Parts: sequence; structure tokens; C-alpha cells
Amino acid sequence: MEHGRLILIPTLLGDSSVDAVMPANLRNVINGMKHFIVEDLRTARRFLKKVDRDIDIDSLVFFELNKHTPEADIRPMIQPMLEGHDTGLMSEAGTPCVADPGSMIVSLAHDSDIKVIPLSGPSSITLALMASGFNGQNFVFHGYLPVESKNRQSALKRIEQDAYRLDQTQIFIETPYRNMQMLESILKTCLPGTRLCIAANLTTSLEMIRTLPVSRWKKEPPAIHKQPAVFLIYK
Repeated sequence: MEHGRLILIPTLLGDSSVDAVMPANLRNVINGMKHFIVEDLRTARRFLKKVDRDIDIDSLVFFELNKHTPEADIRPMIQPMLEGHDTGLMSEAGTPCVADPGSMIVSLAHDSDIKVIPLSGPSSITLALMASGFNGQNFVFHGYLPVESKNRQSALKRIEQDAYRLDQTQIFIETPYRNMQMLESILKTCLPGTRLCIAANLTTSLEMIRTLPVSRWKKEPPAIHKQPAVFLIYK
């Protein structure tokens, strides 16, 4: 029996139009599947209804894969593909497998000779880098920095040094309700001339992307509390 495919489905980054940011054939792709591996069930069901309001949600089979999923529950998720069924993999927001746990399924798919098909769609990390004005040839994504203030400042000092030493854009994110603590640490720790880009609410009507030296941000701090944001540091 021929294996089904693992299709990596992008989702919205915020309250924006599906037609404005998603591939034109997304509705057809989704309607061709009955099995989905998702980070959050409620978010996934809401997104699928937004793509196609006539979709029969109750006829679909969902597996939840997130940081709380027991390892023993992950391997059975590829079984529908082994039985010939195409399966969609969806992140809670944006592109699958970047800053989310989906890569575990992709790895299993490759080990099982299952074809993996990534669809184009919004990635907050890529969009922020594109719009920052920073080095797009040499960059690194750190994910989340330490929560504890002292450790976070140490990490910021280290990645700021790498920005100068390696001519490398440094990209990281934070849980939205801790954005202002992160910004405070950046402004306290980094050199006045170091450039900081903050990209918030990407692809939505509230989108804000701005690059300024740290000295300017101190005079014009943005209101990004509880707003999804990406931070980029460069020399």
C-alpha cells in the first residue's frame, strides 16, 4: 500500500483574512484530508472553519501534539499515513515545525518513508527578518531566552556580542505577557547604538515593525504588552 503524505499546513498569525495571507489552493488541500495533527484542538477547528465554513468538522480525526503530549502517544499519529491517508500538520499559529513541537512528527515521517510536503504561509520569524533591515545572510533564532532576569540579561549580553563578532542577526521571541519585561532587559543590557527591531502583530491590521537603536527605544518605548512579537538584535 502506498503511504499517505504528511502535509505541513500554515495557519494564521492573528485575526487576518485567510485569502490575504494563505496559499490560494489551501481550501482544496484541506478538503482532501480527514486526518490532522494539531498543536491546539480548539484553535485548529476554528481555523479550518475559517478556511471553509462548510467543512464537516465532526467527520475529521484530530491528534493533539504539544509540549504536554506523552512520547508514547506520538508514534501512533503516523498510522493513518502508513495506511494511505494524507495527514495535515498544523501549528497553533504560523508555519509548522518552527518554534513548535511538530518536527518530531516530520522526523518520524522521514524514518517511515512518508513524503513530507511543506506549504507556503506566514512565518513570524521570517517576516520579521525580512522587514528588519538586518543581515538576512547570517542569522540565528534562539527561541525563548531565560525567564529569570539575571539569566536573561546574561543571554542578551552574549547574543549582542555575537551580533557584532559574527555580523549575525539575533532573533528571539517571548511569551506576550512578558514582552515588557523582555524590552526592559534589552534596554538595560544592550549598548545604546545596538539596533533593535520589534515586529508585533504581523499580518494583522495592528501590525507594527520598527527598527531603532536602543537609545531611541528608551525614549520611545512601544506598547507591546500581551501582543505577539518577534525581537531582533543587530549591530
